[in-house]
This record gives sequence, C-alpha cells and structure tokens, in this order.
Amino acid sequence: MDILFVCLGNICRSPTAEGVFRALALREAPELVVTADSAGTAGYHVGEPPDHRSLAAARRHGYDLSAHRARRIGPQDFARFDLLLAMDASNLADLDALAPREAQGRIRLLLEFAPDAGRLDVPDPYYGTAPDFDLVVDLVERGARGLLAALASAPSVVAARPGGG
Repeated sequence: MDILFVCLGNICRSPTAEGVFRALALREAPELVVTADSAGTAGYHVGEPPDHRSLAAARRHGYDLSAHRARRIGPQDFARFDLLLAMDASNLADLDALAPREAQGRIRLLLEFAPDAGRLDVPDPYYGTAPDFDLVVDLVERGARGLLAALASAPSVVAARPGGG
C-alpha cells in the first residue's frame, strides 16, 4: 500500500508523519509492504528541508527527517497513492477540493487511526514552541501505530473512508 501524508506546507507535520510511519513500519511491522511519502497542499516551502524544530523533535524521539524536501501535492498523487492522510480538517477539506471523484474515498485523517488520542486533528506547531513539535511526534506515533495495526488486520478496509464519502 502506498500512503501519502499531507499537511499545509510539508515542513512540519506531514514529513514527521512520513518519517515516523516509515521507521515504525520497518521496526514493528516488517511483514507489511508499504511505502510512504508526504506533501503539502500549498507550495510555500517547495524544496526546503523540514522546519528545524521538526527535525529536533524527531531526533529527540529517535527519528531522522533530514533527507526530506518539501513538495506540493499534484494530480498524479491522487492516482499513485492508495491512501492520502490529512493532518487536520482544513487539510482534509483542501484535499477533497483537489481530488478527482475516484480518489475521494481514499482521503482520511491520520488520527482516525488513533481513537485513544482524543482528537482528530494534529495541530500545526509552526507558530508554537518545542513542546508543540513534541506533541506532533507523539500524535503521529499513535496514528502510525493505529494505521499499521489496521493494515495488518484489514488492508482493504483501511483505504475506505467511514461513511463512504
């Protein structure tokens, strides 16, 4: 399964989710055949590395995001990826507006896979402080682990948005 993590600028939340998911998949679910990438709905930071605070928070939690470079989502992504996971409701709405009809059911929120998180949005830490970036890592770890568990148990169900829309 090919998975795309999406936020606004692709320098904080979605590259963190991509890096965390890749590391956890290798470490905790090596039997799954999955790929991960990330993109932003806006092109503010195309070609840039992750925000230095995202890099630092990821490092503190044992993840390396240094190879990432920001990119904007394109039409080809809706055909390529089996699942597109938005970081918050605003990103979800942007993806829904951009997506062709056939991709609509494959767009979801990452934290749908982490019901114990008590929220559906991974908050944007860009205007925050170090603890906000650490919270992002904690939340995407929960979402990634929940997603891996769902993929291991029922991969075909994972790509369908609850309620079908």
